[in-house]
Amino acid sequence: MNPPLPSRARWWLLVLLVSLTGLLGSMPAAWATHIRAGDIQAYSDPLDPRRFFFKMILYTDVAAPADEPDVDIFFGDGERMDNIPRRDKILLTGAASDSYLNTYYFEHTYNAPKQYKVSYIGENRKTTLVNIPNADQQTFYIHTMITVDPTLPFNHTPILNNPALNKGSRQQVFVHNPGASDEERDSLSYELLPSRQANKAEAISNGNLPKPVDCFGFRYPHLAAGGKQVVYKGPPAGIVDNPAIFVQDNFTGQIVWNSPEALGDYNVAFVVKEWRRTGARVRLIGEVVRDMQITVRNANNLRPILTVPQDICVVAGTTITKSITATDPDRNPITLTAIGGILPPATFVITPFNPPLNPPVTRGIFRWTPTCTDIANQPYQVLFRAEDMPTAPNATPLADEQSWRIRVVGPAPRNVVVSQVGNTAVLNWDAYACQLPGARLLIYRKEGCTITPVDTCQTGIAASSGFEKIADLPVGTRTFTDDRAGLGLERGKTYSYRIYVQFLLSSAGGAAKGGASLASREACLTVAGKASLFTNVTVDRTSPTAGQMTVRWTRPVASRNNPFNNPKGYYLSRSVVTPTPVFERITPNPIAFDDTTYVDSGLNTQENAYLYRLEFFSATFPNPGSPVLTETTGPASSVRLQTTANPATLSVTLTWTFNVPWDNSLRPVTIYRRAPGGTFAVVGTAATTRTGGIYEDRGTPTVPLRVGSTYCYYVSTDGTYGDPAQRLINLSQERCLPLQAVPCTPVLTLKQINCDSLQARLFDLEATPLKATYTNNLSWTLGNLPPNCNRDIKRYNLYYRPNASPTGNRADFRLLATVTGRSYVHTISDQATGEAGCYYVEAVDSAGAVSAPSNVACKDNCPLFLMPNIFTPNNDGKNDKLRPKVASPIRRTRFQAFNRWGVKIYESDADPLINWDGGGATGEANKGPKVVDGVYYYLAEVEFADLAGTKRTYKGWVEITR
Repeated sequence: MNPPLPSRARWWLLVLLVSLTGLLGSMPAAWATHIRAGDIQAYSDPLDPRRFFFKMILYTDVAAPADEPDVDIFFGDGERMDNIPRRDKILLTGAASDSYLNTYYFEHTYNAPKQYKVSYIGENRKTTLVNIPNADQQTFYIHTMITVDPTLPFNHTPILNNPALNKGSRQQVFVHNPGASDEERDSLSYELLPSRQANKAEAISNGNLPKPVDCFGFRYPHLAAGGKQVVYKGPPAGIVDNPAIFVQDNFTGQIVWNSPEALGDYNVAFVVKEWRRTGARVRLIGEVVRDMQITVRNANNLRPILTVPQDICVVAGTTITKSITATDPDRNPITLTAIGGILPPATFVITPFNPPLNPPVTRGIFRWTPTCTDIANQPYQVLFRAEDMPTAPNATPLADEQSWRIRVVGPAPRNVVVSQVGNTAVLNWDAYACQLPGARLLIYRKEGCTITPVDTCQTGIAASSGFEKIADLPVGTRTFTDDRAGLGLERGKTYSYRIYVQFLLSSAGGAAKGGASLASREACLTVAGKASLFTNVTVDRTSPTAGQMTVRWTRPVASRNNPFNNPKGYYLSRSVVTPTPVFERITPNPIAFDDTTYVDSGLNTQENAYLYRLEFFSATFPNPGSPVLTETTGPASSVRLQTTANPATLSVTLTWTFNVPWDNSLRPVTIYRRAPGGTFAVVGTAATTRTGGIYEDRGTPTVPLRVGSTYCYYVSTDGTYGDPAQRLINLSQERCLPLQAVPCTPVLTLKQINCDSLQARLFDLEATPLKATYTNNLSWTLGNLPPNCNRDIKRYNLYYRPNASPTGNRADFRLLATVTGRSYVHTISDQATGEAGCYYVEAVDSAGAVSAPSNVACKDNCPLFLMPNIFTPNNDGKNDKLRPKVASPIRRTRFQAFNRWGVKIYESDADPLINWDGGGATGEANKGPKVVDGVYYYLAEVEFADLAGTKRTYKGWVEITR
């Protein structure tokens, strides 16, 4: 007997049957379980940036009965085009003879600037994929992203020149490179992706916008196939017997699978991203997702091995001739081919060795003469493929692929010469060979002359070379005059010049591919004569108001053919030493040409170091009204001394700094000290750098430094411009400081509470008052650190933070109290804080010196909570509200009350202490009608205000009696 289904079950069965019937009715007559691989390419209309043309390539299984005579495309803007007819269906040959190549062409015009994903959903994938379970029941999804933007009037997405079907062999390295090229020379990057699927019906119902997801159960091939690595020179080099890898190089796109184990078909996707620099920003403007298929067999064959040249840089106009070879371990014939966007005009011709080599080697000769229009900031990539033709029965052809990158750079500007005219340098050079539109000629200068080796891959001027850019000129310029921004070249100095060309990189694509030229050889010039040189910036007197400095310099020397013309003289400018000096002229009138010393007085040399700059001026020509040329010398600073007392070690640390054009590092600095009641005397010397040094004065074993004494110091530097006989002596300011003992560091103790003991006596504890107060008892002692510390303490500063974490920031502490004793009772009335808090203390001596902070002592709240079993909400002012009898500080309480049938009658989290008056419907705290007397059950979820934020749930009952 079959009993009838309940009515609800019969209804669900009917729905299931109707759904299944609809699903079966919507299936094609034959499942399209035939799609192997594919991708979509696109380019924009040069006359209308909103219009795009597309080409989609699909690889399908010859053995499958299904076909793809037309396709439906989603354009990413809510539009869809159905039944796009196939243009071509070609049966592939060789190792891919089990597949058709299907080509579809279509176009679309968009309404608004935006990025769009043009996608295809195919029904369905080829059956029995090793790494995708039930692949024949999962759709095939690919997309291409384009950018509609009026500022990008013309663009091609990357073209993947290498087919998406490949054969591999068990326990042999598999390689594949998509052979991508980009018409506009945009930067390309590569990234592996899982194969994806999408539901076409869902996409249509979603406004023709697919929602792709990873294929169910997808695993990358090396994880699905297992296996181990074998010998492979790389990259990446194989690590024999390590687990298999499946990787893609982000820059070249080369896929390496080292090595397959399980036989069968595998699908995997990758995205090729197209990047374009627009100003200082790099922008993603397109991407192509390819889903490819790899067939792994027992090939009965060994993979051929390619040998390609190392990546190179080549100057436009120079012919490249390189040999590419391939060998086959089985001595099988090899088909050697080249793929790339520069083929043609580049050529690749198979050129056998004569006489033939043994074992056989297949050779191809690659030739290319790049022109000026091939100069680009991105390298060109050529993909070489060697596929063997095995003669053994049932052997599968295998291939090796290697990419070769060629960067085309501009030629260096030629015959750059420089000559002196007055105090300027005049540069001349040949007309530049590659005068592309928008190209700029950049001129760089540095002091000194060094010959830099030529490196074909080093374009432009390296930032570390010491050169600075001084001019940016049109590429057709052939001369330039350097007057050092109106200052004139400095006499006696040598200047070096280099030139290179920067080519325009158009943000709109097209012919402007960016790139740069090699830099010219150095053109050097030593300016005749000698410039003024600072020799002294020394402190004569240390004072906050009457300080004095002496500044000295040398007179400039004119060249024989270019004498100084009147008027001539100097202007001396001064600035306080700061990160951003502000120079002001010291005197309104110029200093006479023969005067090379200036005494600068009325300064605050006690607190400041000073920086000086000298300007020498002279008329360019002897006639009146002649322009005035200026040479600037400096800056040069005084020596600034800093001192730090270390009473713990009975020492004083001295540090000094300076910024001078001469070299103080070749001779030691002399340190002078004056003890109380004495005079300055030498106490030592110390090495120094070109900017400063350090010295520690510990006195002597017989006369150590003493705590309580004041010591004064200055230092004397001894510099030179390279002449061993030259002695440029400069003094720092005087610096005095007491060697004063610091107060001893206190050791703080905070009395703790025993939470376990309180919890055990919870029912015996007194009720927590409505406005509870808390106390923390603190005491401290003086430690013995640092050594020689001062124990004569006048007061203590106690700091507090209402937070029980000892790892907090000291800046969060506030001064709690200043006390003279060594204990303190802190009373806290903040109900939300309680006893939780941290403290530290500092000792202060009679001189106002402050000790190091003590240890941080912290105390936390105990999580205590006890509810009463009765309350009387009769408005007599006594026990009218339900609240905890005992409670430590609480952040939040979610309280629920239920009647004896389990119906919730009240809920609230507004008051941490509950304070329920026996009324209020759920969620309407205390505003509903009063409940009747009786026993009720509660659930209280409590979060305590302790460091851990302890959360506990309490259940119980309470009786309401009015």
